[in-house]
Amino acid sequence: MTHKIQAAALAAVLALAGGAACAQDNVIKLGLTRYDTHSRTNGISGIGVPAGADAETGDATTAIVVFERTLTPNIGIELVLGIPPKIKTKATGSVAFLGDDVLSARNVAPTLLVNYYFGAPGDTWRPYLGAGINYTHFTDIKSSLAPKVEMSDSTGLAIQAGINYTISPQWGLFASVARVDVKSKVVASGATVLSTDIDFRPITYSFGLSYRF
Repeated sequence: MTHKIQAAALAAVLALAGGAACAQDNVIKLGLTRYDTHSRTNGISGIGVPAGADAETGDATTAIVVFERTLTPNIGIELVLGIPPKIKTKATGSVAFLGDDVLSARNVAPTLLVNYYFGAPGDTWRPYLGAGINYTHFTDIKSSLAPKVEMSDSTGLAIQAGINYTISPQWGLFASVARVDVKSKVVASGATVLSTDIDFRPITYSFGLSYRF
């Protein structure tokens, strides 16, 4: 299912890029992303759950691949894909004694962005701003508290700021920081049913190598 989602998103980018009259270049970027969550929840609810029960998600690092098509000298559209990182959740509040790994999941999160580049092609440094849509699907969901756990998918706004550094006409470096809206409803079913809404509020920090062709 997740492979079909990523393939469909890539096909959409290629179709849009192919129809652009001012198409210039293709860019492939390979790099690392630090996925820092700043999560908050509405608390954990369920029969027998003490007041003040809560949870907090952790951070992760993963590899990414980015395909970008420049539509004009200053506008490009890119698709960001990554190896799904494993996000762990620890119990907090009145249930902190349950430990640091009460829930874990991997997030498949293709993100489609339109970027505006400042300066001109050939500049050594080119800062850019981007905005678009992120889709997040959770997989490999596990919990030490319940045998069955479900997490809803998320669709939200993504914004980024970055900079490209030109090494040669083909090779370069990039760095970016992005803010993504990711929210999910978690329902864990076991001896009782536990539920919570997680607002992950992630900020991602990415850097790597780019190749233009």
